[in-house]
Amino acid sequence: MTDTWNLTNRIAVVTGASSGIGAATARRLAAGGASVALLGRREDRLEQLADELARTADGRILPVAVDLTDAEAVAEAAASVTGTLGTVDLVVANAGVMLGAPFERAATDEWDRMIDVNLRALLHTARAFTDGLLATASGGGRADLVHVGSVGGHLLFPDWSVYCATKAAVAHLTRNLRAELGPRGVRVKNIEPGVTATELGADMRDTGTRESLSRMRAGLTPLTATDIAEAIAFAAAAPPNVNVAEMVVVPVRQG
Repeated sequence: MTDTWNLTNRIAVVTGASSGIGAATARRLAAGGASVALLGRREDRLEQLADELARTADGRILPVAVDLTDAEAVAEAAASVTGTLGTVDLVVANAGVMLGAPFERAATDEWDRMIDVNLRALLHTARAFTDGLLATASGGGRADLVHVGSVGGHLLFPDWSVYCATKAAVAHLTRNLRAELGPRGVRVKNIEPGVTATELGADMRDTGTRESLSRMRAGLTPLTATDIAEAIAFAAAAPPNVNVAEMVVVPVRQG
């Protein structure tokens, strides 16, 4: 692999970095030589991960506790990251929640939470860092906006209608932002995992759907968070004129 395929000296932001795919992605980017800002709600976990990564990372590691659904708070966090690490050239908008239930009995506040975290928080994140991405691209550097979507954005999963709707919105948002920002040099991409073993879904209220998810994961060899982190790192490390625009990553047995 040539020197082009690397993450050295990149300045990255990862949302939802306190666990799962976010934490694994932060580890992978730091191992590749990037400085990484860890964004999420759980300050204790972010600081623990930052301490872990700082022992071996070549770049700097910055934990930032923030409510990603609060646009002003995200803007303040972005200013803090930029002021500490420099202009961000790699944004991984990973934060998400997955709360399933049959439509007719689902708790509507869970719908609101998925819309807030899966869509609004992603929008706030992208908006807060787009100026920096555009500045990097105009100077000839690699600039990446990575959305972590789901195969649920284009496949059918009964009892997951609202979750899938949020991920379909992410998929089409990504395509439109690619058309808008791509001509200005920003590589906008959507990584869509299939069945993955993480904490995602553990806090849903509907017992039957939660048990169904457990059976789904047990019925095949699911992906790990590290698998998705590797996919994200691969896409971000591609040569400057290459955009891995949409990547579906599923377990072999998911088909």
